[in-house]
Amino acid sequence: MAVLESESISKRDQKHIWHPLTQHKLHPKMLGIKRAKGALLYDENGKVYIDGISSWYTSVYGHCNDYILEKVQAQMQQLDQVVFSGFTHEPAVKLSEALINILPSNQQKLFFSDNGSTATEIGIKMALQYHFNKGEKRPVLLAFEEGFHGDTFGAMSVSGLSVYNGPFEDYFIKVERIPVPTKENVGEVLKQLEGRLQKNDIAGFVYEPLVQGAAAMKMHAPENLNQVLELIKKYGVLAIADEVMTGFGKTGKNFASEYLQTPPDIICMSKALTAGLLPMAVTSCTQEVYDAFYSDDIAKGLFHGHTYTANPLACTAALAGLQLLQSEEIQKNIKRIIRSHQEFDEKVKIHPKVASTRQCGIIYALDLNVKMERYGNLRDRLFKHFMDNGVFLRPLGNTIYISAPYIISEAQLQKIYDTITEVLDIV
Repeated sequence: MAVLESESISKRDQKHIWHPLTQHKLHPKMLGIKRAKGALLYDENGKVYIDGISSWYTSVYGHCNDYILEKVQAQMQQLDQVVFSGFTHEPAVKLSEALINILPSNQQKLFFSDNGSTATEIGIKMALQYHFNKGEKRPVLLAFEEGFHGDTFGAMSVSGLSVYNGPFEDYFIKVERIPVPTKENVGEVLKQLEGRLQKNDIAGFVYEPLVQGAAAMKMHAPENLNQVLELIKKYGVLAIADEVMTGFGKTGKNFASEYLQTPPDIICMSKALTAGLLPMAVTSCTQEVYDAFYSDDIAKGLFHGHTYTANPLACTAALAGLQLLQSEEIQKNIKRIIRSHQEFDEKVKIHPKVASTRQCGIIYALDLNVKMERYGNLRDRLFKHFMDNGVFLRPLGNTIYISAPYIISEAQLQKIYDTITEVLDIV
């Protein structure tokens, strides 16, 4: 079918494309983005937007980062794609060495996949099969209330946000949920959890360390989470940290798990792993977990794979991103953003329309003192206000959050702050 050059990207999009997290009857029109650079997005009409959420927490070193592009372009001339079963290659090996160097010290093995959901899916399969291979029957998983871990079936099963899960819940694997531990409830949570653990049928505990992203950036203290992790370890339950959102500097450390005394057995990574350039994920684990699969019995292997597992270009992008993450410049920028958020918080938290605020590293969130639906009309008005003012933020119900690229300028950050302050006066 011929394409009319006069038609916009947005108009042509409506003919064939089904977008994620979208009810197309209510929201039929998508905004056409032509290009991106640094912390900025440019639409097809020439309007510019500050990317206040790093395009779903991925492009943390800025869009089209010159250093990453240069490395990937060089790799494209040498090796683009090769099967990762029976073969290996330099970008994957280099990336494995670099990741192990910054992961918690108990992590020893890496399993590559394609996205955050599958990183979690693999972590769940590792935990279930770990016990199966050892001759133990442990069919149950433990997860936090309101957690979110992805859209594949295992990841959905351990997610507690029913807005995503409704039609599929009858088909889920066995999951039981516990409240996020707080200073007020941690004693009761631990008491009830220990009673439940005595059945010895729980394989793994899947959790977002410190920040529950899709649950509107709800945050919990490391000392409370650590008590839960210490307890489950006593009963042989594997700790599966979903660091898909929190990983690679967002909490102020390389991984949120570094704030905890008890390290996870399994870590799920994606999003900022490849700096937003290409899709890839990694699930890491301890030597002990890996050894449960190491056998003369072929059936004890982890039979999971993806066509683009450890794609050389994605590995190269990830390696370049890690080099940037560990650079003095990016580390200074992370500290600068943390300070800027703290200064903004001092001013905005006293506003009568602000119910509460919270911060973990470069992640900042505030709750409006207004009742509203997660995807309702008022939320849509907030989103439109931000976009009309050249700022890309995606409110989660009455929560407005920032997770901007590490290279964002002070002027761009101030524009985000000013636009949030303005919206407080119109809700």
